[in-house]
Amino acid sequence: MRTLSLLLLILISHFSFSQVKTAKNPVSRPKLVVGIVVDQMRWDYLYRYYDRYAADGGFKRMINRGFSCENTFINYIPTVTACGHTCLFTGSVPAIHGIAGNDWYDRTTGKFVYCAGDSTVNGVGTTRDAGKMSPRNMIVTSIADELKLATNFRSKVVGVAFKDRGAILPAGHIANAAYWYDPETGNFISSTYYMQNLPQWVTEFNSRKYPDQYFKKGWNTLYPIETYTQSTRDDMPWEGKPFGQDQKAFPYKLEKFIGGTSYGTLTATPFGNTLTKQMAMAAVDNEQLGKDSIADFLTVSFSSPDYIGHTFGPNSIESEDGYLRLDKELGELFSFLDKKVGAGQYLVFLSADHGAAHSGGFSMEYNLPGGGFRYERIENGVDSVLQKKYGNYKFLVASDNYQLYISHHLIDSLRLDKKEVFKTATDFLLTLPEVERAFAYEDLQNVPLPEFIAKQAANGYNAKRSGDIQIMLKPGYMHGGYTGTSHGSWNPYDSHIPLLWYGWNVKPGKTNRETHMTDVAPTIAAMLRIQMPSGCVGEVIEEVFK
Repeated sequence: MRTLSLLLLILISHFSFSQVKTAKNPVSRPKLVVGIVVDQMRWDYLYRYYDRYAADGGFKRMINRGFSCENTFINYIPTVTACGHTCLFTGSVPAIHGIAGNDWYDRTTGKFVYCAGDSTVNGVGTTRDAGKMSPRNMIVTSIADELKLATNFRSKVVGVAFKDRGAILPAGHIANAAYWYDPETGNFISSTYYMQNLPQWVTEFNSRKYPDQYFKKGWNTLYPIETYTQSTRDDMPWEGKPFGQDQKAFPYKLEKFIGGTSYGTLTATPFGNTLTKQMAMAAVDNEQLGKDSIADFLTVSFSSPDYIGHTFGPNSIESEDGYLRLDKELGELFSFLDKKVGAGQYLVFLSADHGAAHSGGFSMEYNLPGGGFRYERIENGVDSVLQKKYGNYKFLVASDNYQLYISHHLIDSLRLDKKEVFKTATDFLLTLPEVERAFAYEDLQNVPLPEFIAKQAANGYNAKRSGDIQIMLKPGYMHGGYTGTSHGSWNPYDSHIPLLWYGWNVKPGKTNRETHMTDVAPTIAAMLRIQMPSGCVGEVIEEVFK
């Protein structure tokens, strides 16, 4: 009897020990997930500058030792920053996740809403409105939220970017922290949504005044300027002059107080990427990311390529130099993670929020279809044609994201036929030579559109936040003038983006089958064995890890 009791005690103890051991490590996960967004990176930049990327840099490491989804597209419009960052980390589309643009018009208040704006919070590290930010306008969870939920909030999540929306939206609703750049002070700041005071390490980081060092250094090309054969010559007429009209070409002297803020000019230089990398590395160190068996999540958005691209255009030496330098920054970041977290112990994906069109002036110079287009022609023209037909009223109340908002209250008060009003507006828009299509969203099912374009329009339409009428310009045309570039369309130059995977459990290789921005979050969910975000509509890219 005593022997039987002892045997039972041993079996119970063994079973209990096994249960405790299993509870500590229920599934295999990386120590750290790093989600990288390169703001305004066209897919072709991976190979346009491939021969110039460093062997120990970031892009070649990911292409040759990781997995590349070569045919990844954005599957909605408008292709803008806030939508792109949100879609990558939620697996959702604007119709569902609610981030209908960088800004949108709120019919109930008659005011524009900023995607990350939140008047209920205050800035931390700043007294300016630049700190009144949170993810509350995003109405679904992110993949980082789901990781925290899966580990009962033991995972740590931190977002870092120059742009507030690039830090806040990817990190999700229950992130430990999000930090973004204040162009007035050159510091990284946050909001009371996350914390009441900046951690000591952030205060110390800001006190080092890295931006001042970059201003003193100035911006010259990384390599001899004559080697930049993948770009047009320096100082082309379609390039902007962000550092002063007297500075037309390399080398640039960097001065403060240009553009209305003390440290704002740093954004349109590669040093914005350098500072972002430094902040990301400091977050890994000081927040102890990837230090234990519970997976953490770091989101990093490199915002400067977007500022450089908007200013100089995608064919400029400035853009090429920016990407060659970013490649080196990525290489240093990965080497740092190898040392701090462990090679093969972290999972990285790299993608973009959107691409960019050729500069309008560039297209005209080389007889390419396209050019610049002043949005005022649309706004003034629509109001004029509606006033001529229905009376001297203000029908157009707002426009953004290539969408027009017509006053529903005015239509109702005048007892007008809404469909007829919308048709009057769209008939006018179709007379403009740069406009390819214009249609009212309420009539989308009846508009003769190619199926994939109709789907992108439907995916991007949020009934409570989007406009009434969608405008699509002809290929190559963009909102703005003839300098720099812009984006927002369905066309491949705006929607074909890189998607690279590297590190933990990633199978080296590539696929040319079509994948989508919305497939990133469910793929991470599958790899980590966690729930996909609450608005996810994407599919798992099994080739990455099988």
